[in-house]
Amino acid sequence: MRRFLSFLSGVLSGAVIGSALILLFTPYSGTELKKSLQERIRILQNEMRAAYEERKSQLETELEGLRQGHIVLKE
Repeated sequence: MRRFLSFLSGVLSGAVIGSALILLFTPYSGTELKKSLQERIRILQNEMRAAYEERKSQLETELEGLRQGHIVLKE
């Protein structure tokens, strides 16, 4: 039990120290950080949508080629 309490106090101490260091060294305020993260997420979503649409178009073209017999599947 003593080892567990020692471990737990170490974890809690590390969490408190880590949180304090993050607050001290973060270059943005909370609002700025939130806006920055939202912008990065929006950009990532747009890139994923574009990649999805491109791949969807490629697959539709291949499917049409298969239906018309222009493309033959290899076994």
